[in-house]
Amino acid sequence: MGSLGNGETELQAAERRIGKIQRCGAARLANLEQSYLSILQAIGEDPEREGLARTPGRAARAFEFLTEGYRQSLDEIVNDAIFESEASEIVLVKDIELYSMCEHHMLPFIGKAHVAYIPHGKVIGLSKVARIVDMFARRLQTQENLTMQIADALMRSLHPRGVGVVVEAKHLCMMMRGVEKQNSEMTTSCLLGSFKEDARTRSEFLALLKE
Repeated sequence: MGSLGNGETELQAAERRIGKIQRCGAARLANLEQSYLSILQAIGEDPEREGLARTPGRAARAFEFLTEGYRQSLDEIVNDAIFESEASEIVLVKDIELYSMCEHHMLPFIGKAHVAYIPHGKVIGLSKVARIVDMFARRLQTQENLTMQIADALMRSLHPRGVGVVVEAKHLCMMMRGVEKQNSEMTTSCLLGSFKEDARTRSEFLALLKE
């Protein structure tokens, strides 16, 4: 695998970036609940009225779930589900649903990920690809970073010949506020190894996405 020009290989760069992503401890539900109570009071609502009486607690538990990726690690997700294989062609998992939260406005973005890799002696269990997507999606994110983190995670776990990730998503921070554009969709990609270096491999990957 080629050098990036600073002496690093794609694998080393992926491991460095993944290594910088910190985990957080257990969510503090009592603090979250109090924060949601304060939000209701700040917007002038009555948190004691019937419809809102239990909302801070429900919202706290929902937010704990939506950010559970902070309390997961790549090693726990993969959990030895890597197997020897002689496969040498593109492995592609398309249309993986994802739900994440924009770190700028804490509003959702919703879409799908397409994840591909070329094995180099090893393959990963199918469900683990989706779980890796979820682990990084269930954090406060930007779509650009999410796309790179998914690719880096596969590169670190499998040491494949290449990884390709494309994410397509709609952002509620753009749809519900600001410019209020309802039909815009953002597409991001991260290509590592042979997907970046080999034009034919890249073209095959992009063609498979259109099928």
